[in-house]
Amino acid sequence: MKNVHETAKESAEVVTISRTEYNEYLSLKTQNAELSRQVEWFLEQLRLARQKRFGSSSEQSKYDGWEQPNLFNEAEVFADEAVPEPELTDVKKYVRRKRRETKDSLPENLPVETTEHFLPENERNCPVCNDEMQIIGKTVQRRLKLIPASAVILEDIYYTYACRTCEKTGTNVPVIRTPQRNNVIKGSFASPEAVAHIITQKFVMGAPLYRQEQAFLRQGLKLSRQTLSNWVLKSTEDWLEPIYRELHRRLCARQVLHGDETTLQVLREPGKSAQSKSYMWLYRTSGDTGQPIILYEYQPDRKAQRPAEFLKGFSGYLHADGYSGYHNLPSQITVVGCWAHARRKFDEALKALPEKDREGSLALRGKHYCDMLFDIEKQLAAYPSERRYEKRQELAKPVLDAFSTWLRAQKTAPKSAIGKAIYYLQEQWPWLKNYLLDGRLEISNNRAERSIKPFVIDRKNFLFANTPKGAQGSAVMFSLIETAKENGLDPYRFLSYVFDAAPNMNLSDQKQLAQLLPWNAPETCKVPPGLNERSPHEKAK
Repeated sequence: MKNVHETAKESAEVVTISRTEYNEYLSLKTQNAELSRQVEWFLEQLRLARQKRFGSSSEQSKYDGWEQPNLFNEAEVFADEAVPEPELTDVKKYVRRKRRETKDSLPENLPVETTEHFLPENERNCPVCNDEMQIIGKTVQRRLKLIPASAVILEDIYYTYACRTCEKTGTNVPVIRTPQRNNVIKGSFASPEAVAHIITQKFVMGAPLYRQEQAFLRQGLKLSRQTLSNWVLKSTEDWLEPIYRELHRRLCARQVLHGDETTLQVLREPGKSAQSKSYMWLYRTSGDTGQPIILYEYQPDRKAQRPAEFLKGFSGYLHADGYSGYHNLPSQITVVGCWAHARRKFDEALKALPEKDREGSLALRGKHYCDMLFDIEKQLAAYPSERRYEKRQELAKPVLDAFSTWLRAQKTAPKSAIGKAIYYLQEQWPWLKNYLLDGRLEISNNRAERSIKPFVIDRKNFLFANTPKGAQGSAVMFSLIETAKENGLDPYRFLSYVFDAAPNMNLSDQKQLAQLLPWNAPETCKVPPGLNERSPHEKAK
């Protein structure tokens, strides 16, 4: 028998138990601790699930020192005593405020349809003397009229010429035909504008081809989905893919890129079931260029060799998330980690805690370190790259060093939310710190995430691709559209220009092909300043 002394808080009573009972006690104590960890893990998951379902998706919180304005503090948030009162204009008999500018505006070049309204002739006599009254003024009411897409037949007539003099003299009569322009699809009645409209409706507005087919039918146009698909794929293969390849070549010649990937379902993928996942990869330029490029590439899997193959010949920096496939790229590619992903881990760990335990928690401390790094980047946003590099060594590097020391000192349960956050940073640290290497680099990969978002949103409409060929065709179209938007172009007008010009060019000639690149598009393709649905790349820095 073994004596075990257990001293209670209330008493110093000595209890004697057997070895069997002692072993059972130890076993139950271990089980209790394990169950407590499991319960805490499930509670964390429950709080996170409730946050994702019912809470705000923003990663900002009251712990950031900023609160979203509500009905009670809205005036205090937006009031600014430095803003002067609007000036008043004196008008006879009353005072009228000058009209304030609004966010809504109409282009000056919109056509105007004018309709004049007069009093009926039998109501133009003066009610006092019965003489005919004359017009002394007018009131103009302006309204915006929207006209649904309309269809017209374009009929091109090419005349043939002959010499009547030679015809009379009986000699050989020269006959000259007016040169014909090549159409976007040979032998088809599709026009550049029609194909551009179908593509932008599908890949910009998210309207699948079957909905467009129904819309055309309501206008009396019988255009089957098969015909629409043939037009889209044929035009992409003939005219967009050469531009895509040239953009790919120029992309790999850059020194700073961003990469990301997302899932895509392809029904008829050889050797794979219809339910299996395929991937759409994205690569784009950074904020250091005046000619931004955004390219998508379809691949059947997420293997590390995919970015290595696409970026063959590229040498420089690649911003990416924490996916290990990027970490196995050739040595001439330096991967730069994403601090937005790192911060998100601490934000999730913070939201997994009960409200009463958040203040002063490890999750909040880790998030504050990340916030300090992002605040430094905001201060350096307007700096040239060389100066930004110097200031990062001065301001950001000490924070990183302190953060690294703090991380190594923490001992947390590896399966808890805060444990996962700390482990993620420790694992990703070699790539997270790389943004200090060059002033052109960015602290996050948000630029790539913003660019892949249009595809993710559109995927909710088309759900899946039918074949790998169709998936890659979609990648090419998305690439040209998103690159056009990033360069301040209207996708419809840009595609109309390409489909009209490309069939009449020699695309194997680099000089002619360069005319079709987005930054060389004519002014008519550009969105008027201030009306871009997405800010130009200069504002995205």
